[in-house]
Amino acid sequence: MPGHSQQESDRRTFIATLAASSAALAAGSIALGLDSRPALAEGADVTSPMSEAWLAKLTGKHKQFFDATSSNQFAPVFAMNFLNSNNDTYKLPDSSISAVVGLRHFALPMALTDDIWSRYKVGEFTGTIDPATKAPAQRNIFYHPHEGDIMFPTSAIDKLIDRGVQFTACNVALTVLSGVLSKNAGVTPEQAKKEWVAGLIPGVVLVPSGVLAVNRAQERGCTYCSGG
Repeated sequence: MPGHSQQESDRRTFIATLAASSAALAAGSIALGLDSRPALAEGADVTSPMSEAWLAKLTGKHKQFFDATSSNQFAPVFAMNFLNSNNDTYKLPDSSISAVVGLRHFALPMALTDDIWSRYKVGEFTGTIDPATKAPAQRNIFYHPHEGDIMFPTSAIDKLIDRGVQFTACNVALTVLSGVLSKNAGVTPEQAKKEWVAGLIPGVVLVPSGVLAVNRAQERGCTYCSGG
């Protein structure tokens, strides 16, 4: 199991690669004079517009976007509290409330299934500890949590999706992070990205970038809440 220094090295690699990719993206767009975006990394495919159909589901009277940048419980708990507060205090049904949790940067792994977490040693990278084993999590404890995994079981991602909460996943973070961790699964960055896209939790929407999702949601009337 990689030590702390290896985890920090992987994190630094992710940040450096993300910064370089963003700079290349901006420079390429200016040079080409096009609205379409060049690939962020070898094997990436983000030139085609992604569906924004998820925005049409923002039909609630009250709308809020929870912006998550780290793999932790905060953003899902905030979304749960948003729903429950409206339910309990104002007697509003979930159908009157639109909540979106945007998973970007280091929060992106929360959008992935257990198989990806296990094969790519995601828990070691994010510093997510399995409460039962006291070791880096080999599964996504935020998705289908076991007893004791998270403080509020009803804030689990599957529970929130069942209540109509939407989850978006940043394609920029997915592209870069899958490449950084591809070595853990012994595959190429290109193969890793394909597996990570296929390994998104059912119902999670892949968006061009997390910051773009924030913008589009706010344009549709969502207020903003930082999710940590």
